[in-house]
This record gives sequence, structure tokens and C-alpha cells, in this order.
Amino acid sequence: MNKQSYDMLVVGSGPAGQKAAVQAARAGSTVALIEKTRELGGSCVHRGTIPSKTLRENALRVKNMRMNAELANFDLAEDLELVTLINRLGEVLAAHDEYMSRQLKRNNVELIHARARFISPTALELTNVKGERAIYNGKNIVIASGSHPRHPPNIPIDHEYLFDSDSILSMMYLPKSLIVLGGGVIASEYASIFQALGVEVTMIDKYPRPLGFLDDDLTDMFITAFSKMGGTWRGETKVKSARWNGYDAVEVETEEGEIIRGEKLLCAAGRIANVKDLQINNAGLELNERGLISVDENLKTEVASVYAAGDVIGPPSLASASMEQGRRAACNALGIDAGIMHNTIPAGIYSIPELSSVGLSETSAREQYGEVLVGKAKFDEIARGQISGFLDGMLKIVCDPEGEKILGVMIVGEGATELIHIGQMALLAQAKVDIFVESIFNFPTLAEAYRAAALEIIHQRKNK
Repeated sequence: MNKQSYDMLVVGSGPAGQKAAVQAARAGSTVALIEKTRELGGSCVHRGTIPSKTLRENALRVKNMRMNAELANFDLAEDLELVTLINRLGEVLAAHDEYMSRQLKRNNVELIHARARFISPTALELTNVKGERAIYNGKNIVIASGSHPRHPPNIPIDHEYLFDSDSILSMMYLPKSLIVLGGGVIASEYASIFQALGVEVTMIDKYPRPLGFLDDDLTDMFITAFSKMGGTWRGETKVKSARWNGYDAVEVETEEGEIIRGEKLLCAAGRIANVKDLQINNAGLELNERGLISVDENLKTEVASVYAAGDVIGPPSLASASMEQGRRAACNALGIDAGIMHNTIPAGIYSIPELSSVGLSETSAREQYGEVLVGKAKFDEIARGQISGFLDGMLKIVCDPEGEKILGVMIVGEGATELIHIGQMALLAQAKVDIFVESIFNFPTLAEAYRAAALEIIHQRKNK
């Protein structure tokens, strides 16, 4: 059995793994990046972020066409192949794979396609597709193996009628109806995307509203927009079982005995760390009570030579955050100053409409600061909102009780994930809310909503 040694071994080629490998290589270390599949990029690239956002673009086009009175009754053809709605995906993925391959090569990262398992805190056994095994030693090892969908025992996922978030886009045809179990980010994104495409969607969750980490006024706007498109939200509903009836429908039985039917079902019940085959116990590691790998502020695990980043360590479980975690894990392992990691990370939800937030929500701010001042600007009162038809939107700024310090920004509406970065920069610069009034925005733009919301706060401040 061959044995090879490196300064760093990285398991997983997703956002976290790729950045960790490149950072270590640029620092002059010898690095091997281990990926068990043929493709680079992990679930984020091939089954999650990029495919779903590609589908969303076409769903948004369909929705916008229906805004035209002459096309209000526009319908997609029956039995439309789903692949036609994810056009250019192959080109996008191929370009992404080629770009990452070039980046790894020019930084002298060795890419190995194999399955890995720990045999010690500093050694991995790799098995390639031919069944050949080799031992790879690493002074440091970074676990960035991502996550996979959780399958509740009462939901028999078969990837034909009952899908998870990794397999939902493998459907051959666009269904007439879809049941979505869950109220989190993935559930909300897919539910609204399919509803915009004309699929009859029913969202079911045990909680009273979706996206519970956001303020109620934002989720209210999401539910309203979802309902306007024809979707149905069923909160405070617990699912007893789900099954394909063998004939024409998936049948979901609630704990109250109600039967809800749909042509297909998506179970979006969270994700689990991808570590089953890694045998991390051989490295002296165990998963915590949440099924994740615990790390300290330096991304180091309980074992000195092993670091972890990305979905395997849990929230925020964002591709953007995972990239930075991977970079920092490599820096910390090699004793390189990684700089300050700001906790001011924006969250982006690519539903229809989009939602995004940065900093404290209004709810959290009131818990910490008491009577905070809040300014809101609705997109239907912003010229660009009227021009573009983005009327189901709002921007909210939360300030301290004095109405000066910005605590958080929340946005619902098209363009939210782009607009949020203006608020992020203001938070990082510790700017007063007045900056949004003292600055001149292009007209007409949705960014003007910052000025409108800030003026509302300043008005409240003056009248205190």
C-alpha cells in the first residue's frame, strides 16, 4: 500500500474545501484535495445553489410575463421537461468545473478522486474507483465534506415520487402539483420557485410561519406573495406519514387524520454532516448532539491536527461563509494571520420574492436593547418598485433606542440579496443611520429605500 505525505490534506471540494486548499498552497504548503465524486464543487455547485438559482431565473421570467395583462393567463406547456427550465446549467457547471480545475493546477494542489477515511489524527486511507488503496499523511487535515439531506423515518424518500433537496431537480417533468414539507430556507425557495412556474404548491410545516429566524413582517410578506401566486401555506401542521398511493398521487397524512394529495413531494427537513464514511472516531473525534463537528473560534476541532469548515460545523451554512471558514481554517492550521472575521455576514434567501438580512433582526434587537427605532420603506412607494413591478417588497432598518446606531437591515423583495450589501458595509463601518440621508442614491433605484427608511428613523428621533 502506497504512502504519501503532505503538509495539508483537505477532504471535500465544495466552497470550504476549495478555499482551504488554495490558501494552504499559496502559503507554500504541499496540499492534496480529496473529492469522492467526479465533479468539483460538491452539492453547492451540482445539486444545490447553482441549479436552483438557474431554475429560479426562468421562474422569475414566467412570473414577470404574467404581469403583462395580455399574458396574464400564460401557461407553460403540459408535460414540460424540467431540464428545459434549467437551460445553460450544463454550460455554467462546466465553466465552473474548468475554472476550479485551473485554479487548483496553477496553485499546485493535487486533486485526488477517492473516498477517504481516517486511520489516525494525521492519516487518511484513500480508495479510488478501481478499489486501489493508499495511505496519505497530513500534518494537518481539514474536513470540508459538506452535508446531505436529512430523511425523516416517516417520509420514505424514493427520488421518483418523494424527493429530497438533492434530487428534486432530477424530476423528468414539471408536475401539476407539489407538496413541500418544511418551512426553512430550502423549502421556501423551492416552494415559491415551483409556484411561480405554475405548479400548485402546498407548504406544510409544524411551525406557525416559514423562515422563523426572520421578523414576522418579512415572513408575512413572503406568505402573501406566495399566496398571490396561488400557493398554500399550512402552518402548525404535523405530518404523520407520507406515501405514494401506487396510482396517481403522493398522500400526506397529518396527525389530525387529514389527507393532503400532490403529484410529487419535496421533503426539506434540514441537512446532516457528511461524515458517515470518514470514520472520524479513528481520529479521536465524535459528532456533537446536533450531528455536527464542534470547532473553536479558529475552526480547530478537539484534535489539534484536525480542522473543519462549512456545512459540517453547522450554521450559518452559507456558501459565502463556508469559503471564508475554509480559508481561515487553512491559515490557522499553518500559523498564518487570517485577519479579523466579521460576524456581520448577510443571509440570502433566493425565494420569490427574495429575502435577505444582516445584523440583528427587530425581534433580537428589542430583546437586547429595548425600545429600538425602526424605519421601513415599502417598494410600492419607491419609483423603481413601480417601474419594475416589484411591489411586494420592503426594506427595514433597525437602530438603537437613540436612533443613531444601525443594528440590522432586513429586506424582502426582488434584488434583496444585492441591496443588503449596502447595509452590510454601513454596519462594518459602524456608520450612523444618517449616512443614508447624507448620501445621494441614483434615481430611480431600489437603493433609495435606504434613504426613505432612514428618514423615518430620524423623524422618530427628533420627536422623542
